Amino acid sequence: MKNIVYISPNFPDDFKYFVKSLKNQGARVLGIGDEAYENLSPELKESLTEYYKVSALQNYDELTSACHYFENRYGHIDSLDSNSEYWLVTEAHLREDFNIDGLKPADMPKIKNKSEMKKVYRSIGLRVAEGAVAHTLDEAKKFLESIEWRFPVIAKPDSGVGASDTFKIHSMEELEEVFQIKPDIPYIFEEFIEGQIVTFDGIADDHSNVILFGCHVDSDGLMNTVNDNLDSYFHSLRDVPVELERIGRACIKAFEVKRRFFHLEFFLTKTGEIVPLEVNIRPPGGGLELFNYAHDIDIFEIWANMIVNGEYHVDYERKYYACHVGRKWCYHYEHSHDQLVSEIPEIVSHGIYPEVFASAMGNEYYIVRTPSKERLYEIIGAIQAKH
Repeated sequence: MKNIVYISPNFPDDFKYFVKSLKNQGARVLGIGDEAYENLSPELKESLTEYYKVSALQNYDELTSACHYFENRYGHIDSLDSNSEYWLVTEAHLREDFNIDGLKPADMPKIKNKSEMKKVYRSIGLRVAEGAVAHTLDEAKKFLESIEWRFPVIAKPDSGVGASDTFKIHSMEELEEVFQIKPDIPYIFEEFIEGQIVTFDGIADDHSNVILFGCHVDSDGLMNTVNDNLDSYFHSLRDVPVELERIGRACIKAFEVKRRFFHLEFFLTKTGEIVPLEVNIRPPGGGLELFNYAHDIDIFEIWANMIVNGEYHVDYERKYYACHVGRKWCYHYEHSHDQLVSEIPEIVSHGIYPEVFASAMGNEYYIVRTPSKERLYEIIGAIQAKH
């Protein structure tokens, strides 16, 4: 029986299904978290062989104590995961310290630092947004000079999650303001690329082969959604552009993604060019349900089967458009929740997000599926219509 340590099995809430699926596939699942055991859901408790509570998941010494305890009690740890980008570096250090297969600290720069990602993209012949890490205002001005002072430019943490602390800068005055308010961490400044966000999401096997993938398009992009407090939606594609699939597969090989989820983001420009934005070695945020509803599969079981049994063959087809539609409670909407669920049969799921996700995903969300793209956009309009 394989020993699999899962970090933060209770958050986000739907990640409990990873734990449940690991158990279903025959693994011994050992959880580490900072939530009291009695507060875990009954379903999660049933899926865990044992749970080790720490005072804070940021305390590395406590995490190593937990792993030593599990190792002494159950033997060598075969796998360690959280499926969360937030814990990616922590996971890597634990794998190195306990001789566990998977990503190690040496693998982190090219999948965490946007400046290093650009080197990988260029190595396979892709054009990237021109950019440079700038620690000072003078360094940022030097970069702007190199692109002939073309505003706007984007400034964001070189190693960061989501669109937090990201700025769209339109003038020298705004540039100077950013250096007064931004966190004191390395920032990358990039030329602005106009285009729709499109993703390449899925699971890779031991040899960086894609065993399952889907593509999603975004309404406004995460940065605009957060900075302008917009409602958002994103939906799967039934027909994946051939060039996007080719580039996506090439990126998975180049970044050496193995036995992991991946979430690659690209700009699709008006001329049809595909320009890479960034790589994330995690499931797409809010996209796991979309995979299941779009393909009539159980992605949690597929992932667990790969981790536990090394099963890499998956049969699936894109039957539906599946869409995540967010609503923010700061707005007054034309249709109540009761009206929506009673009048729109294509709504297959509804949920509430923790406050930490609200700025990007919405306070509440609806999952919609339909084979018709025209009908999909009618439903999105109805859900997000405001007074």
